[in-house]
Amino acid sequence: MITLFEVNETNKMIEQEKLDVRTITMGISLLDCCDSDLDTLNQKIYDKITRVARDLVSTGREIELEYGIPIVNKRISVTPIALVGGQACTCPEDFVTIARTLDRAARDTQVNFLGGYSALVSKGMTKADRNLIHSIPAALASTERVCSSVNIGSTRTGINMDAVKLMGEIVKETAEATKENGSLGCAKLVVFCNAPDDNPFMAGAFHGVTEADAVINVGVSGPGVVKHALESVRGENFEVLCETVKKTAFKVTRVGQLVAQEASERLGVPFGIVDLSLAPTPAVGDSVAGILEEMGLESTGAPGTTAALALLNDQVKKGGVMASSFVGGLSGAFIPVSEDQGMIDAVNRGALTIEKLEAMTCVCSVGLDMIAIPGDTPATTIAGIIADEAAIGMVNQKTTAVRLIPVIGKDIGDTVEFGGLLGHAPIQPVNRFGCADFINRGGRIPAPIHSFRN
Repeated sequence: MITLFEVNETNKMIEQEKLDVRTITMGISLLDCCDSDLDTLNQKIYDKITRVARDLVSTGREIELEYGIPIVNKRISVTPIALVGGQACTCPEDFVTIARTLDRAARDTQVNFLGGYSALVSKGMTKADRNLIHSIPAALASTERVCSSVNIGSTRTGINMDAVKLMGEIVKETAEATKENGSLGCAKLVVFCNAPDDNPFMAGAFHGVTEADAVINVGVSGPGVVKHALESVRGENFEVLCETVKKTAFKVTRVGQLVAQEASERLGVPFGIVDLSLAPTPAVGDSVAGILEEMGLESTGAPGTTAALALLNDQVKKGGVMASSFVGGLSGAFIPVSEDQGMIDAVNRGALTIEKLEAMTCVCSVGLDMIAIPGDTPATTIAGIIADEAAIGMVNQKTTAVRLIPVIGKDIGDTVEFGGLLGHAPIQPVNRFGCADFINRGGRIPAPIHSFRN
């Protein structure tokens, strides 16, 4: 039973501490749309998305008004398009037509983003996978709401280094294709290791093949709420600190559970998971870096940062698991640079480098996220960074990802503006030593010994 005290407490979180439901994401299977004729395939995809998701945005707005809970984004994820389009698409240009169909469906259902322009190539690439990957630059340059992801490794399969090399090149091509817009296309492209099937967060969302025909996933965020809670326990020991984070995460997840159940019931679509992720925004006071500094760090990036982030991530997950039986996705703390004003400040004061961010990805919920780098960074260097992150994910049995933005025409010391939730970012330096000979070896890095558990 929900008490009046809990209602008042939640209202305070919303009004004063920037609590929000970051997204309601409807996952839609497109496997039944497969067809050998490209025009028929595109029509089936459009018809199914617009039919199944026709009430998603209006239902989200109704819940917002009824409960007073802000729902920042309404989104759709679909089955990885490399699987759906393999029969009809014989070249990259064919896949681009599907991207445009997805964009039209997203626009007509009024969702903010649609994810799933994706390929899963952790062990090898089919012809369809290659065609989709080669189509990504043109697809992201010619669409507004479509997001793309490629899974290039896993703990069970190892790392597909041919795909890693290719994705380094694709990131560069996407940056070039969208250079008139600050290379924004790269902000809609994620390279994963151990990608989850039920991730509601863009740009990496897709509807896994193990999921139901349609499902509702909710992503909740509340860095401001956690920071405010920690302000009341300054100077207390780590036991008190951990309990405070855990209790706060519990309360935030309950809000997500309520919204997910309401949306599921009203839409007649099964409830999937609640993803409790401390996903920051550019707004002041809504920062994961701010939480770490409230714990006692002079600046994010200082010694102790990785330990503080590990503590935060673990307690957020413990609180979330107790609040819902279906916590999933990427639950934990995100550390994007451009979307977190505290991270931006830490970079600008010289406290936070890409190398330190990489160390932090060992214990956060994802990886190197929304980091702007010089536009002339070699594709092999980008591939090397992707390989490093994939290795962290593979060995540690966790999801890692890379969303790098080589901003064409920008160099160290410049700033790029993305706008909205994507924020802005300083151009960060990358290691100037090359890794081309390593990347060009080709083949696959085998799975680690602890992957063999059958």
